Amino acid sequence: MATPILDQERADLIRGRKSGKMVTLPAWPRKEKELHLVELEATWVRFSVLNHRTKAEQLREIKNSGNPDLFSSDPLGTFAQNAQYNILRSQGGFEDLKSDLKERGQREPAIVTAEGVLINGNRRSAALRSLFVDDNHMAARYVQCLVLPEDATTEELVDLETELQIARDFKEDYSWVNEALLIEELYDRCNKNFQAVATRMHREVSDIQSRYERLQQLNQLIELSNGAYLHVDFGEKETPFEELAKHVRNKRPDEAEGVRAAYFLGTLADVNYRDLRHLRRPDAAQLVRAELETDPGLRPLLKHADGLETTQESDPLDALLGDRDTATGITSVLSLLAQKRRDETIAIPDGPELQVDELFSTIKSAITTAALEAKAEQSDQEAVDEPLNRIKKALREIQLATAALPKAKSYEEFDQSEVTSQVEALQAALTQLEAALAEG
Repeated sequence: MATPILDQERADLIRGRKSGKMVTLPAWPRKEKELHLVELEATWVRFSVLNHRTKAEQLREIKNSGNPDLFSSDPLGTFAQNAQYNILRSQGGFEDLKSDLKERGQREPAIVTAEGVLINGNRRSAALRSLFVDDNHMAARYVQCLVLPEDATTEELVDLETELQIARDFKEDYSWVNEALLIEELYDRCNKNFQAVATRMHREVSDIQSRYERLQQLNQLIELSNGAYLHVDFGEKETPFEELAKHVRNKRPDEAEGVRAAYFLGTLADVNYRDLRHLRRPDAAQLVRAELETDPGLRPLLKHADGLETTQESDPLDALLGDRDTATGITSVLSLLAQKRRDETIAIPDGPELQVDELFSTIKSAITTAALEAKAEQSDQEAVDEPLNRIKKALREIQLATAALPKAKSYEEFDQSEVTSQVEALQAALTQLEAALAEG
């Protein structure tokens, strides 16, 4: 990967600030790990737009601004920097961070490129800037920084961020979505090798693969929404995507798509994930559809959604949701609602105008009911299956005991009388079981 072209004026300023003080940075991937320590104005350093902690929030800003090049055309310019600064200030815990810096000061240096772009310490530098500019706290005017070599590559910067923020000391302010987006980027860079990513992040391969797979489920929902929803909208909803990814991994396509449709619709409707997990079954979509149809208030929506589906000769959503017959109609509802925000309406031809927020409220109730009925049905089935399952388990244990008996009898410590006593007790229990089975 090529070395970025330096802003020479900014690089010259940092060169002039360098002194003899050097600090070792173990996470820097090169063998030479000693870097210059300098003081830079908090208002002068530039925030990194490659910061994966804010990736999902950047995608939201790009959509809201209508500018796909917001963070790429001029990353050090006013618009990109103001947008990134506002993202950092809006993240949870920012005011607490300001209070801590005001009380105790900066205790760990930030890390910047040779032209003053922050690779590590973006939030702390933003907090110092806010303290200085907004609160007139003069002690926050400067930020201490370690300066990376002028020939540092973009790949090295991403590797350094990975080591500092994920591998060595995972930070709470990395949302699951942003962490997964970083994993996805590393996975692509590592020739789609989970082991290589796991090594870089000092994690188990299974953990890396799991986080990648749950992001792929979310990616499908984002694509399905056609821009109505963004990754950042699901920062507090990791569990549904985690459970969904795990469930569909080895399932037949028809079952996987039915469960996926039920999970997507339930997640959009804010159904509790503890209830959604009861719909991890082959007929999940059918159960949900049946419950939706019992509510008169949803019938106009169902009819309208089904009508839209039949008029589309080749719908690109088919590639995402699979064979629509397998989901028995809920993909049509999902396809329609996934592209609507809660504050929007749906116009029904020759019918009422439906408020999306009210529809989701009703759908949430219907899906919850379907899930609880599935739970009750599962409990009934478990009660039916329990005797047979226990008998099979007992039979297997007896077979294992029989196979182990010859070796056990070869030892002097073997207590044949005790074993005989237990066999007699087993025969008595079997007689009781036969009698219970014959009753009624």
